[in-house]
Amino acid sequence: MGESFHDSVIREVLEETGLTVRNPKLCGIKQFITESDERYIVLLYKTTDFTGELQSSPEGEVFWIKKDELKHYKVSNDFMEMYEIFINPELSEFFYELNEDGDHWDIKLY
Repeated sequence: MGESFHDSVIREVLEETGLTVRNPKLCGIKQFITESDERYIVLLYKTTDFTGELQSSPEGEVFWIKKDELKHYKVSNDFMEMYEIFINPELSEFFYELNEDGDHWDIKLY
């Protein structure tokens, strides 16, 4: 509360990676329904403008990898689809949609 999304991105990246980012740009959103039937929205930002040395934090280990090596790493179930939002300027939304049978969530990219 009382902090812009822009400033919170800068603060969170610093706390979790040791990097000071500048010029973060909103590039998309991710939304889903929680177990409490609430809509949860995540704002996706990106930048290439930063200073500092990458360092892990209590949030977890962080390290650099090359884009073409992503397929060799175990990532979260929806990471590669979410990654598309960051690299494809035609996309801006990641959305979980319940299928017709109501037993499975499908990922939709818009």
